[in-house]
Amino acid sequence: MPHWNTLNGLPSRIIAHRGASGYRPEHTLDGYALAAVQGADVLEPDLVMSRDGVLFARHDLVLSRSTDISTRTEFAARARVTAGVRDWWIGDFDAAELDTLRAIQPFPERGRQYDGRFVVPRFSMVLDLAKKAAAEQGREIAIYPELKDPGYFLALGLDPVAALHAELESHGLLGPASPVWIQCFDHAVLRAAKQCCGNPCFALLETVPADLRERDALLRGLAAWAQGVAPGKYQLWDNAGKHTGLVAAAHAHGLQVHAWTFRDDHPPAPFALARAELEAAFALGLDALFCDFPDTAVAARAAFAESL
Repeated sequence: MPHWNTLNGLPSRIIAHRGASGYRPEHTLDGYALAAVQGADVLEPDLVMSRDGVLFARHDLVLSRSTDISTRTEFAARARVTAGVRDWWIGDFDAAELDTLRAIQPFPERGRQYDGRFVVPRFSMVLDLAKKAAAEQGREIAIYPELKDPGYFLALGLDPVAALHAELESHGLLGPASPVWIQCFDHAVLRAAKQCCGNPCFALLETVPADLRERDALLRGLAAWAQGVAPGKYQLWDNAGKHTGLVAAAHAHGLQVHAWTFRDDHPPAPFALARAELEAAFALGLDALFCDFPDTAVAARAAFAESL
C-alpha cells in the first residue's frame, strides 16, 4: 500500500461537512445518507440544544438561515430583535416545536429544489443513520459532532457536555475506541467532554500563533489530551501557496490535522482549481478534510493514490 504523509501513513479521511451539504440542505438525514453513499469516511453534525435539552444537528443559534421558520405563522411572535437583526433563537424552542420545522438551503448559489422536504434531525437520528449506513456498506463510518457555542447554552442552564454524554451512553458510543469524535472551538469545554466521555477529541483552531515558539507551545499543550487539531485551511498555506509548516509541526507532537472547509463552488485561493487544492492537501499529509462535496474529494483521493 502506498505511504501517505499523514500521521499514520494511511490515506486522508474525507469528512462530509454538515453532510453532503453541496448537494442537499446542510444537516439533513438525506444529506448524511448521500455522503455515506458517496464514500465519506466521517459524517459531521454541528450540535445545538432545544430549550428542553435535546441535541439537534444545526449550525446556527438562529433558525431563519437554514429552516423554514420565517414562513411559520404559528411562530411569528417568537422572533426577537438582537443587535438590530430579527430572528428566531434555538434556545427559545422545545424539541417538539423544532421537530415541526423543515430544512432549507442556506447558500444562495446552491439549488433550492429540496427546500422544505427534510426534518431538522435530532442527534440521536444521525447516530442511528450512521449505524445503519455502516452496516449496509460493511465499513466503519465515524460521526464527528461539533459542540456549537457552548457558552450560550450554559448561560441558559443547559449543559451540552452532559447531554452529549447521555446520548452517546444510550447508543453505546462512549470511550476512546468509539467511532464518535468530538470537536469544539472552546477548548475548556472540549477538555471537559474528553474527561466526561472519553472519546477522541479534536481542537478546532480559528487562528494559530505566528510565532513558531508560541505555536509549538500551543500544540504541545493540546497533545497532552487531544488527538488532533482542526484548523481552517487558510492556516496551511500562505497567499503564494507555500505551506506554513503547521501540519508537520502538529504531526511532530503526535497530533492529527483535520482542515476545514473544501468546497467545489467557492474560490480555492491560493489555488486555481478545487482539484488542485485537494491534491495539495493530500500531498501535505492532512489526516482528514472537511468537504461539502464528498464525492469530489473521494475521487480526488483515489486519483492521488494512483500517483504515489
